Amino acid sequence: MEPLPDLATLSDEDLKKLIDELTREEQEVSYRRRLLHGKIDILRAELVARLQETQGRSVLESVDVDSLTDILTGKAAPPA
Repeated sequence: MEPLPDLATLSDEDLKKLIDELTREEQEVSYRRRLLHGKIDILRAELVARLQETQGRSVLESVDVDSLTDILTGKAAPPA
């Protein structure tokens, strides 16, 4: 974030322009924040739905963790 300029050197018109620019920037950031919050809400709802489907059991119960570890460390090829 840029520091504010020396306010004493700015004209009234320059101050108004700076206010308008910063207001536009704040609106863009606010819009982006609302989009991110919406995505987070959707992901949380999906997670809750999945947990309700499994009655709280971990989805990892059906995963072969040893094979996955080997695959991720490059010791084995992924299953075909």
